[in-house]
Amino acid sequence: MDLSELSEGARLYIPVWKPGALLYTGDSHAVQGDGEISLTALETRMQEMRIQIMLHKQKNFSWPVAETPTHWIVLGLDKDLNLAMTLAARNAIEFLATRAKLTRLDAYALCSIAVSFRVTQVVDIVRGVHAMIPKTLFTPELQRQMAVV
Repeated sequence: MDLSELSEGARLYIPVWKPGALLYTGDSHAVQGDGEISLTALETRMQEMRIQIMLHKQKNFSWPVAETPTHWIVLGLDKDLNLAMTLAARNAIEFLATRAKLTRLDAYALCSIAVSFRVTQVVDIVRGVHAMIPKTLFTPELQRQMAVV
C-alpha cells in the first residue's frame, strides 16, 4: 500500500481476520508522489522507525483506514483501477454514513463536493485509490465522535 500520507504521526488501521496474523513494513519510501507509476520511488531502509501495534477488537473494519492530523483516508484496492475507485467511494460513503451519521445519499453528495479521490498506486498488480476526507468539514465535537478508535 504505497500511500504517501503514511508519514510521521499518521495512524493506519488494518482489519485482521486471522488469529496470529503478522505485520510486514517493508518497501519504505522516503519520497513518493500519488499514483506511483513505476518501480521508482525513493526506496529506503528505515533505520529508525517506531511503530506501535494495538489490537482493537470488534471494530469491524472492512478496509484499511488511515488518519492524519488533517484527514481521514479511506482506501479502495483492486486489480481494476475503476473498481478500486468504486470501492474507495463506497468505503468513504460508508465511513461518513456510520461515523458522521449522514444518510448514504448525503454522504454520497459530500464525497462529490468535498472529498478528494487520488490514485494511490498503479505499479503493482493491485491498483489503489484513496479518499481524502478533510476533518475541517466537521465541528471539533463531531470530529471526536468520528474518531476511528
